[in-house]
Amino acid sequence: MAAHVLVFPFPAQGHLNSMLKLAELLSLSGLQITFLTTEYHHSRLCLHSQTHARLSQRPGFWFRSISDGLPDQKLRSAARLLELYESLTYNSSSLFRDFLISNQRQETQQYSEDGWSRITCMVVDGIMPFAMDVATDLGVPTIAFRTSSPCSIWSYFCLPSLVQAGEFPFPEEGDLDERIHAVPGMESFLRRRDLPSFFRKARDMNDPGLRFVYEVTASTTRAKAFILNTFEAMDGTVLSHIRTVCPTTYAIGPLHTMLRRSVSSLLSNTTSSNSANLREEDRSCLTWLDKQPKGSVVYVSFGSFAVMTDEDLMEFWHGLVNSGQRFLWVIRPDLVNGVEEEGSQSLSVPPEVAEATRERGCLVAWAPQEEVLAHPSLGCFLTHSGWNSTLESVVAGVPMICWPFFVDQQITSRFVSQVWKIGLDMKDMNGREVVERMVREAMEGERAQELKKSATAMAEKARESVEEGGSSYMDLQSLVHYLKSTASSQTFCGEGDD
Repeated sequence: MAAHVLVFPFPAQGHLNSMLKLAELLSLSGLQITFLTTEYHHSRLCLHSQTHARLSQRPGFWFRSISDGLPDQKLRSAARLLELYESLTYNSSSLFRDFLISNQRQETQQYSEDGWSRITCMVVDGIMPFAMDVATDLGVPTIAFRTSSPCSIWSYFCLPSLVQAGEFPFPEEGDLDERIHAVPGMESFLRRRDLPSFFRKARDMNDPGLRFVYEVTASTTRAKAFILNTFEAMDGTVLSHIRTVCPTTYAIGPLHTMLRRSVSSLLSNTTSSNSANLREEDRSCLTWLDKQPKGSVVYVSFGSFAVMTDEDLMEFWHGLVNSGQRFLWVIRPDLVNGVEEEGSQSLSVPPEVAEATRERGCLVAWAPQEEVLAHPSLGCFLTHSGWNSTLESVVAGVPMICWPFFVDQQITSRFVSQVWKIGLDMKDMNGREVVERMVREAMEGERAQELKKSATAMAEKARESVEEGGSSYMDLQSLVHYLKSTASSQTFCGEGDD
């Protein structure tokens, strides 16, 4: 029986993006792949992702979908993540079980028109324990993959230690700059404000958000192995701690660099971005970047989930203009207050700001981010500190200004500034004066040179990790070897054995 891996991400842009890259890497390594997502997100991939179109034509690579249990017209926004998670857990679990049973009952490798074969192993998003439960019941080996930063995952593992040490919950009027000591490896720099966003408002372990992140993290230990999108030279200390609870942990990132290396001969004469886009990219910004001087542009993007108020957006806008720098800004239609509309057009923009933007700015609804960050005109990246964005900036050697929004982004931004020293941390800061000051510091003078030097050094380490013999390259080979071995050892338990 051929090794056939089911890759099942949580249905959100960042999760789909990194796990589709992993799926293609495994396909290139000789494994059959089924990429399973929800009907809602699959339809958007069909509309906007070149990668989906390309992989749909590859023999031995199948896309499949199931319902997420929510009405099609309902937005899958950041404010509704827990609602989406609960719907998947309670409404999609049985659909997933039926899906897997229908596959596992087959005794031959080729039973459908497109040759879809029996699945021998699963790589499931670690925040979906229900999928691991179903696979375990049916005797399918499962590996967990977490798409967020390793430092945030380790902080979740340490939650019981924080409670025992009296460092959680935070006092209601406590100082957010108070040092945290109960997360091993981070004692010298971690503050309350740097812990993931769920920690701030939670009064006890029964808080829904906190309970969610802790329970899904703890469930990871039930998987056969653990995958993280990082590399040893950047996250070695955190990885050593994670391996005390998940001994078989594969660090195989940065995935987008590993994939680009693997398919470079195929992509040398194309503009394909290898991304699982759920929105249409505006590639005109690349033409605009071509006209800008080297290292002169501030790229601004807050990812696919972050939202802000009208006032916040205008403060950022004034700050960017007042900095005197050129800027490329991604303003999603739902960036302002999470409402689907053209945010920049719905605001009253002062004439001087509009004029400065025409002279030195470029606004788009969505950008081909990997290509933007790799462009020689880029000087720094004003980011929400999402893990995919952070890794893409690391590989490009572009210093960051971090304005984290939620979940893992608070602690990631602290690592960017204090551990890796490749950017500035702007968390919990607001106002045009702050934006102007931070942008100038990242783009001009001695501090900017220091950040660029550190970012360039980290980029080189990232590239070395994916080269033949590098740490991520070797971990990927070990992962592939394990996945291939499951083809000869799987035992299907069957529906009656639940």
